[in-house]
Amino acid sequence: MTKIKLTLTCYACPEQYNAFIGDKQVGYLRLRHGLFTVDCPHVGGAEVLCVKPQGDGIFEIEERDKYLKMAVERIHLYLKSGIISTNYELD
Repeated sequence: MTKIKLTLTCYACPEQYNAFIGDKQVGYLRLRHGLFTVDCPHVGGAEVLCVKPQGDGIFEIEERDKYLKMAVERIHLYLKSGIISTNYELD
């Protein structure tokens, strides 16, 4: 599996990342107002994940790894399949 590198672009309110394979952007991750979304390949692209973690504008310490791993998995699925889909997990 190709390695995806996450680059933190804003620490809080929103906490956001850009995802890269090499120097090519493949994803945009943002936690704002209690929604964590992942767009591919960049902001405004296909939304491949939308979930509601406990954190509002920044992840709780214990949940950051879980949601970032979930985001990377969804980006890989998007790149592999080319399917544009949205999944909502409402807690």
